[in-house]
Amino acid sequence: MTAPAVHLWRLLKWGRTLARHGALRGIERDRNTPAPVRRLARIARFGARVPTVPRYADALQAIGPAAIKLGQTLATRPDLIGEEATHDLMRLQDALPPVPFAIIRDAMEASFGRPLETLFSEIEEVPIGAASIAQVHRATTLDGKRVAVKVLRPGIEAEFARAIDTYEWAAAQVEGMGGEAARLRPRLVIETFKRWTARELDLRREAASASELSESMEAEPDFTVPAIDWQRTTGRVMTLEWIDGIKLSNRDALIAAGHDTEKLAHLLVRAFLRQAISEGFFHADMHQGNLFALPGDRIAAIDFGIMGRIDRRARVWLAEILYGLITGNYRRVAEIHFEAGYVPPHHNVAEFATALRAVGEPMRGLPVKDMSVGMMLDSLFNITRDFDMQTQPHLLLLQKTMVMVEGVATRLHPDINLWDSAAPFVREWIRTELGPEAFLADRISEDLKTLARLPKLLRNIERHFPDPGGAPPAPPLREIEVVRVGGGWRYFVVALLAAGAGAAVTFLLA
Repeated sequence: MTAPAVHLWRLLKWGRTLARHGALRGIERDRNTPAPVRRLARIARFGARVPTVPRYADALQAIGPAAIKLGQTLATRPDLIGEEATHDLMRLQDALPPVPFAIIRDAMEASFGRPLETLFSEIEEVPIGAASIAQVHRATTLDGKRVAVKVLRPGIEAEFARAIDTYEWAAAQVEGMGGEAARLRPRLVIETFKRWTARELDLRREAASASELSESMEAEPDFTVPAIDWQRTTGRVMTLEWIDGIKLSNRDALIAAGHDTEKLAHLLVRAFLRQAISEGFFHADMHQGNLFALPGDRIAAIDFGIMGRIDRRARVWLAEILYGLITGNYRRVAEIHFEAGYVPPHHNVAEFATALRAVGEPMRGLPVKDMSVGMMLDSLFNITRDFDMQTQPHLLLLQKTMVMVEGVATRLHPDINLWDSAAPFVREWIRTELGPEAFLADRISEDLKTLARLPKLLRNIERHFPDPGGAPPAPPLREIEVVRVGGGWRYFVVALLAAGAGAAVTFLLA
């Protein structure tokens, strides 16, 4: 177990880097920050030259790979770190200097247990991308297929383990101080971060996620997921189909190539809704660097390390919330929040509906470019505080991905109205899943399952209530009131019963 002094030393070292980038100013000024945390922030910035504009993303990149991933996690929590920090952290693109190919080659051969020449006819030594956890090389298989090979950075697991250990310790200290810090549940944020990175550090799981997403998106043929080369994939190396397209971040190149950017924007929104609402399994890192335009105005996605999953009940609530906001049915949106347990029951549904109306009405019917996102987020965060709403862990990834999709879609087509784009899909899904036909089908399916379980239920009843044996039934016994007596009397009664039993045995044997 790591000593508290080691955790404090790491925090002060990291805090010093954050201070030099002005990233501690918000913590010091926030009235909800616990006093001990403010004091630690002041110590960390003592003597540092603090810039006027905080550079949160630059600070975390300077600290290292684990901090970069933590920053991407914190970007899902504007209620915890504020809107300004959230927007800056969205700049984190995982760009790091690559590991020399000689080291990568040794790591790949150790993982495969055989020379690379037996797997690839060619592999480019200069990576096409180097991120905080892995880097990607272009290669050609022995049968001539172009592939992308993703390789974990050597030693990355130990580095993340050390950092997460300190993050967990720090979050526990802050949450233990109570107040606003406890409501925002920082320990839950770190636990979510820990689970994300655990999945990303096992490339077999990432490959499985890509395969599952490909199957679930068969209804959207214009959204492509590259195929996995399972024979060249291990826990530390993943090989997948090469995607030859234009990044959605390069709008000028998209237009020059003849792509319809409006069509791409609507396709992206629809693909995300199908993943999140219809399938309950979605790509949770859909920033523009992970999305490519293919010929025919199709979209391909890469990097499946972070995936989100939502159960059917939560998806129904989500769809109804979205549709309620689209149509202005704030009363129903409020009721769903109470049904889902997002708002404690001691609050008033009508009051919550009015608070939602105050946020939603100014935004309805506007294109994204005309919305005051900052004002909307600030209003939503005030609602969560006023109505004692705690963080919902299963929605953290969803919130992050919605912000990403909105940003990419807006850059592709600034005049897009996300509500109008989402409405047809959400309306059809609700009709399919919650309409009378769906209700009848669910009842029939549930009743048939119950009937199928009846034989097993009867056998369980027989085991608990078996047929009587050969002994005759016991005669009914008269009810006698039981009197509780003291310790001495208890021993006396037991002795009498024992003596009586002994006399009875003597009489029967005589």
